[in-house]
Amino acid sequence: MGGENKASTLSVALQLCTPPRSPRYLPRHSWRPRNYENILRVASLPAKDALLSTFLDYLKVEKGLAQLTVTAYERDLLQFAYHLAKQKRSLPQARRQDVHAFLARLFSDQLDGRSVARKLSALRHFYKYLLLDRHIQEDPTLNIETPKQWRVLPKSLSRTQAKQLMETERPLADKKQQQMLMARDRALLEMLYGGGLRVSEVASVRLEDLKADLGYVMVRGKGDKDRLVPLGQPALQAIKQYLRSSRPALEAGKNSPFLFLGRGARRLTRQRIWQIVRNAGQPAGCQASPHMLRHSAATHMVEGGADLRTVQTILGHSDISTTQVYTHLALDRLKSVHQKHHPRGKRSARALAV
Repeated sequence: MGGENKASTLSVALQLCTPPRSPRYLPRHSWRPRNYENILRVASLPAKDALLSTFLDYLKVEKGLAQLTVTAYERDLLQFAYHLAKQKRSLPQARRQDVHAFLARLFSDQLDGRSVARKLSALRHFYKYLLLDRHIQEDPTLNIETPKQWRVLPKSLSRTQAKQLMETERPLADKKQQQMLMARDRALLEMLYGGGLRVSEVASVRLEDLKADLGYVMVRGKGDKDRLVPLGQPALQAIKQYLRSSRPALEAGKNSPFLFLGRGARRLTRQRIWQIVRNAGQPAGCQASPHMLRHSAATHMVEGGADLRTVQTILGHSDISTTQVYTHLALDRLKSVHQKHHPRGKRSARALAV
């Protein structure tokens, strides 16, 4: 009787955690129920075994990955664990056919190639870890091809739109509060765009990280890697204005270490920063986001003549292949410079025009 009750509990948990089939696109978090932790505890699924916990600790301590990244790994592995539980297997017992069936299920649920590739990458890292520690004899993800992804160029703002976004006003009944929040939002937007920073990097910037006299800010990016990012004069002036006029009032004597604060000296969350950027983009007629400002900064740097290595350093990309999405901009500029300055380039341009 105890085994039957446990099996029925497990089947209920699987039904709750399995995404429904739908012709529409499913959000990446749609499979996760509200009572997620309770289901794990009651059903005693194999996803909460010691190997998974050890792997997550390895990602945090040895790899130095951010908490959001570790959470994404855990979510993807738990989803695969629920898939395996239907076959009465645990994560270390997975076979190549299980991985193929899991990927096929994701595609049948209308998940795009980029999301499926990310989940497969999580599985590869996990089973490579198990293989090196000799917990398994074979890697079930070996020689499984990564799903093809469309090469989508990131959306960016024009220079005019970026200027309008920085100068947007936020009407409030209290004029003093309006000026205080406008100064903070202007400094925040200028740092996002001027430094090409990620939203998590801006949210975690501390006062001690800002080197305004040198024109730099120290940020901690992915993998807990620190880097110095130069800021232009508009960003530095906006930040200094914010520090003089707005931050002391927002801090309210509570001595917060963070640079950007909300009411009551609360640290600005990532979600709040997204909201500030989105609201600032409405008067400019664009659906702006912090990541769009980051792409806009990189795009405008390349258009202005910056080489990809410099852009890679400023953005904090660990691999140049990530920065190569802006190669088409660099090639267009090289072509225009060649046609303008090279004697053969001028003739070839005129010949093409004829």
